[in-house]
Amino acid sequence: MTKSIQLMLSQCAIAATLLQVTGASERWSEEKANGWYVDNGWMSGCNFNPSTSINQLEVWQADTFDPKTIDRELGWAAELGFNSMRVYLHNLVWTADKEGFKKRIDTFLDIADHHGIKIMFVFFDDCWNAEPKSGKQPDPVPGVHNSGWMQSPGPKVVNDPGQWENLELYVKDILKTFGKDGRVVLWDLYNEPGNTGQVDKSIPLLKAVFQWAREVGPSQPLSVAVWNFTPEFDALNKLSLEQSDVVTFHHYEGLDALIGVVRGLRKYNRPLLCSEYMARTNNSKFETHLPYFSSANISCYNWGFVSGKSNTIFPWGSEENSPEPEVWFHDILRKDGTPFSQEEVDLIKEVNADR
Repeated sequence: MTKSIQLMLSQCAIAATLLQVTGASERWSEEKANGWYVDNGWMSGCNFNPSTSINQLEVWQADTFDPKTIDRELGWAAELGFNSMRVYLHNLVWTADKEGFKKRIDTFLDIADHHGIKIMFVFFDDCWNAEPKSGKQPDPVPGVHNSGWMQSPGPKVVNDPGQWENLELYVKDILKTFGKDGRVVLWDLYNEPGNTGQVDKSIPLLKAVFQWAREVGPSQPLSVAVWNFTPEFDALNKLSLEQSDVVTFHHYEGLDALIGVVRGLRKYNRPLLCSEYMARTNNSKFETHLPYFSSANISCYNWGFVSGKSNTIFPWGSEENSPEPEVWFHDILRKDGTPFSQEEVDLIKEVNADR
């Protein structure tokens, strides 16, 4: 046996011992990931933010948590045949009120389960406003897309490992509490890492979050979506794809471009879930994309459900006091439950029912 082979075997033995000592789990095998997908079936849903909340903090803080609206709107989702929702958490809510936050998550999961909807939770996010604060959240800026959405934890913390201890405690506490809960279908560890100019600066935290989650070892899969396919993001994409149990991705362009992305992701031999799509004026539409996702057995979550304080009926970069657009960018229903487009709603019901 050569010295190089002996060294490799020794390193493998050390790694295995560390896994046993720490209790850390490994990335799922292809067989396990594909078995999970068979067991859960095709998932169709939305990125869900209640219409009464401007951002993740307002969803979960005690004084603005709104189970009545959540119940009503998830009921509408179930009527359309949606069976899963992607929902953002926020670390500052846990920091301020750990036990209350977990109780509200449990209440949310009970409501979703009552409507036959499983939840994909998101821990961290590099999108939009960079300085989140607990307490009263800003009022929406009229006409401005996602004017109040908050990053989690924000670049000051992302770029300072000395501030990560609390993030590790947060991730592990939530996973220990809900990591074997059948109402949760998947853990999305980090939304669009590298966004808002971060790029590779988010890699160290992304690596750490995967490690923290593996040390808990939830029964649900872990994933981080690839979302930017330019060479600048090659290192981030490589890390996300090599660490994720199942492959998730975002896509807001036309069908031909989507098919090209899917072709590249099939080589990983793992289930595919598009965790963000549908921007009508970007040529990402229900009538083209949802039937394709169904036929290709790719689970999918469009952005937005009920139009509300997040203002996502307006496009990216919309200006203050913009009038309601003739063609909505995101979202499906108005606050009273009536659809932006009856034809879209009929299609959604039909495709979901056929599964």
